Amino acid sequence: MKTNGGALLSSLRIDRASDRKISIQLYMGLKEILLSGGVMPGERLPASRTLAKEIGVSRTTVIDAIDRLTAEGLLEARVGAGTFVSRVLSGRRGVALAAQPGTAGAVAPRLSHAATHAQRLFAPRSWLPHKSQAFITALPALDLFPMAHWARLSARHWRAGREEVMGYGHPSGYQGLREAIATHLNAARGIKCSPDQVFIVSGAQQAFFLISALLLNPGDHVWFENPGAIGARNAFVASGASIVPVEVDQEGLSVADGLAKAPHFRIAFATPSHQQPLGHVMSLPRRIALLRAAEDADALIVEDDYDGEFYYGSQPQPPLKSIDTQERVIYVGTFSKSLFPSLRLGFILVPRGLVDTFAEVSASWLSGVPTATQAIVTDFMNEGLFSTHIRLMRRAYKARHDALVEAMAALSTRIDLQATASGFHTVGLLPDDADEERIVAGAHERGIIVAALSRYCMTPIGRKGLVLGFGGVTPDEIRRGVKTLRTLPDLAS
Repeated sequence: MKTNGGALLSSLRIDRASDRKISIQLYMGLKEILLSGGVMPGERLPASRTLAKEIGVSRTTVIDAIDRLTAEGLLEARVGAGTFVSRVLSGRRGVALAAQPGTAGAVAPRLSHAATHAQRLFAPRSWLPHKSQAFITALPALDLFPMAHWARLSARHWRAGREEVMGYGHPSGYQGLREAIATHLNAARGIKCSPDQVFIVSGAQQAFFLISALLLNPGDHVWFENPGAIGARNAFVASGASIVPVEVDQEGLSVADGLAKAPHFRIAFATPSHQQPLGHVMSLPRRIALLRAAEDADALIVEDDYDGEFYYGSQPQPPLKSIDTQERVIYVGTFSKSLFPSLRLGFILVPRGLVDTFAEVSASWLSGVPTATQAIVTDFMNEGLFSTHIRLMRRAYKARHDALVEAMAALSTRIDLQATASGFHTVGLLPDDADEERIVAGAHERGIIVAALSRYCMTPIGRKGLVLGFGGVTPDEIRRGVKTLRTLPDLAS
């Protein structure tokens, strides 16, 4: 078969009842598509015989229209190759669409009450990055990912039977992956669970939306760490819940503060293994207090373990879920940090009492994650590549963390770098006279990305700081980044 049959021009319509000649209608229709960016500059048009058949006109009519557009410079005819959209249209893509009558001042459709409410409360979320640079927080060490192994596993599955990789997958997730995750959680994270409790989702963000849709009514109180994860917060905001900002100290989320503000809460959201963004690890007494508070309020806890695999200090505290004897914790994990973000792959480990509900909802309206992706990750885990990669990343993040600590010593009079023993970001606290936003803007002008601590706050916390990611960049890039920060007026000692 031909690999390029030309662009599909199905939007062309011929009105045979019109007084305007068919050749003119075709010429004008093609011209509008070309000028509005309906086909890309350099893209091949279908052969005249093919186009004539598809729109139901004579080939002569098509040739006449194409000749006119070629004469105007909108098309290019190449002998033996076909007719192509002219490259001169590269700078005009979309111009005609923007100029169409009626597009300016169009009335926006009326939104639902829930969407209108959520729009007012959404926290601004920066565009998630795709390129590593100092000091981005959202990216793992992409430079160390074992691409050769991944390519081998990918090729294996794409050579498999078509039904296996191209049909609809199970809405709750690929069974092999659910089993691999349950095994890993048991062995590596100390969580006793069965595969039927694991539900595969398209990233942690979808997990939070699903949890809030199933478990929250408008007005329900949700304890949320302040400062805390912006994306997760927005998911709960979208449900119409009442978000309660709960203080965070060195031991993690303050249960006493949560009880003082909303003792009758429905959900508590926490990042016990590595608080987002402060980096604290929740103490065991605080974990027990949180579980007790949830039991007393007949509430649930959503544990976001987004980078808990990556500890490099002493033996880490186990996940909150591992000491949950009352089935109060919904555990959310993601492969965005342990593998790479574009997988869009995460999972929810639900209490046994919610398994049937999540299974029914998954089967009713979730489309599932591509089966091939899940199968590749399954083999990556079952062949030991996942555990090998995690060990390598722990060593790499320890080295990059140490490089940041060493380099930031030169800024110690202006930035108080907070200790962390896991993950791949930490916080540098600033003096009261510092201007967070001016530092962030100045760093950005110099090609350095830092985030203001205030971005993560729902209410002021009385501290200023910068959130500094170190996992996605090499030690040399970290040192160069710190040198750049030292040139900022606000950070000059």
